[in-house]
Amino acid sequence: MGAPKAITATAHKLARLFYLMWTTAGQYADPGLEVYEQQHRERMVKNLHKKAQSLGFDLVAQPTATEYVS
Repeated sequence: MGAPKAITATAHKLARLFYLMWTTAGQYADPGLEVYEQQHRERMVKNLHKKAQSLGFDLVAQPTATEYVS
């Protein structure tokens, strides 16, 4: 799809942000990097689950170091 599709997607994103700023009188609150990273992680896990199911596998979540802290 290339550059034209990327340009259109970026323009659409900017238009949505501009509309949000205009309708809320500029009260935009940036959610922060942590929110983006969490959403990215959730999307990655969801895609992995779909791919594993299509190949006939089941994914089992392993506890991370942060889950052991009480």
